[in-house]
Parts: sequence; C-alpha cells; structure tokens
Amino acid sequence: MSILSDPIADMLTRIRNGLKAGHLRVDMPSSKLKISVARILKNEGFIKNYKILDDKKQRLLRIYLKYGIDRQSAIYSLERISKPGRRVYKKAEDLKPILNNVGIWILSTSKGVITNKAAKKLNVGGEILCKIS
Repeated sequence: MSILSDPIADMLTRIRNGLKAGHLRVDMPSSKLKISVARILKNEGFIKNYKILDDKKQRLLRIYLKYGIDRQSAIYSLERISKPGRRVYKKAEDLKPILNNVGIWILSTSKGVITNKAAKKLNVGGEILCKIS
C-alpha cells in the first residue's frame, strides 16, 4: 500500500472516476477532512448521501453519487485548487461566485471546512481546497 500525499485529490479523483463509470457509490479511506467535504457536497445537493463504514482495518467513507435525467451527473466538474506543493489562500472579499452561484468553493478556515457562501457571511478567508460545479 502506498502513502498518499494528497488525500483530497484522491477523494475527488475517486468521485470523478465513479461518475464517469456510472457507479452508484464510491468507497475511500475516511478522515475528518474528507467527511467534512462529503457533508458539504450533500448539503449543497451534489451527492445523494454519505456513510461512514467500520472496516476491520480502518473506517471507510462511502459516497452515494447523484444523477439526474438521462443519467446526467449532478457534478459538472471537480477541481483541486490548493495542492501540497502550492497552497492557495483567499480573503473573504476575493471569493467570487462560480457559474452564477451554481458552483461552490470549499475552503478550510479557522471556522472549519465551509463553502464560499458561508465564508462570505462569516467574513473569513482560508485555504481553497477545491472548486465544484
């Protein structure tokens, strides 16, 4: 087993690959950060649900993917912004809407992992984890 240097990029890639293959769910190793991202994806309507499963070795995060009419996925694009080699930070006033507020930024802030809309309301900036539309 190899050690991942970027678990969020791995999570987004698993979701992206699952959507392209038409899977109903994807499984991945669990972490607090991944669970926070999954919670935001569910609250914003990009996925159906998520569940934390206890495996014999470690906890797994199972994400149930969401599809619309004609098996069109609810997620148009997933993009990792901040990477281990290049961290990207934005102030609250620099957070612009994505696709007329259809998409979201997911940020890691001092108030926790939140969306760009919540960051604007709380007037906090942070590290941009990913962009989802």
